[in-house]
Amino acid sequence: MAPRTDFPPVRACLFDMDGLLLDTEDLYTLCINLILEKYQRPQLPWSIKARLQGRPGPAATKLFRDWAQLPIGHDEYIKELTALQMKHFPTTQPLPGVPELLAHLGRTRYWDLKKESKTTEERGTAATTPQRVHIALATSSHEANFRLKTAHLEELFSVFPTTRRVLGDDPRIPPGRGKPLPDIFLVALRTINESLPAGERPITPEECLVFEDSVPGVEAGRRAGMRVVWVPHPMLKKEYAGREADVLAGRTGEAGEGVDTHQLGELDDGWAEYMPTLVGFPYEKYGIVVPPAEVEQEEGMIRGAEVAEGEVVQAVETA
Repeated sequence: MAPRTDFPPVRACLFDMDGLLLDTEDLYTLCINLILEKYQRPQLPWSIKARLQGRPGPAATKLFRDWAQLPIGHDEYIKELTALQMKHFPTTQPLPGVPELLAHLGRTRYWDLKKESKTTEERGTAATTPQRVHIALATSSHEANFRLKTAHLEELFSVFPTTRRVLGDDPRIPPGRGKPLPDIFLVALRTINESLPAGERPITPEECLVFEDSVPGVEAGRRAGMRVVWVPHPMLKKEYAGREADVLAGRTGEAGEGVDTHQLGELDDGWAEYMPTLVGFPYEKYGIVVPPAEVEQEEGMIRGAEVAEGEVVQAVETA
């Protein structure tokens, strides 16, 4: 089919975390392989790892244990895995291009400041005026694991307001509705719309851009009716060589046959694309305007707005 090209500008970016923002995937593999080696089991192949990525912890654990056939019970496995993760996860670092991307998107708050200083006539329409891009986190990691991976990276994650962080154990996600189903991204969008400045039009799914590294995550984004950028681990990309179009359409069957198939995309429909890295992200392709370097002299204004917003969020959370 002919790919769609008439998309509206992106107004919200929704981010996965593991393997997309942070280099945790090789650490996950390391921890699992240490356990497999201890019990004389084969090392974790990418054909299995690909099925684990992006899924909620309980679902991923069941898939892994069904394959691994370890001679220990579930509780002992979780105990050993947790101990290894507590040792290795605090060493995780951002993947290439991530700090720059998040910083640039954060700087788009400048357009809100400029808009406030203009008259109604000067503002023009949303189609011609640069807009702030809102961001939210949508990760299958539960609260404890999230903190373990990010406690040493507070500055990096400070761009995500607490109210716009949707984790795997968020009660707003019904049981059994994790990735590859769309709920986590729809909840993330809701957190943005519920906290938009007064007078700003609600953001629609097609105005959202999902950033994912996992195949289930891409499917979840497509099912949510959102555009998707797929940035997989090189070994995952190799595992799906020749099937990239299926991945980008969400048609690899990760959610099972016959599950809400009307939510899936079509091959080469233009809603998703592969990128090897987030370095040099093409903002203009998605209608995102990053303020020029010259606005750095107004950085105090931007920081003042961020502090004010943070105080409002904190007041709401402690009320």
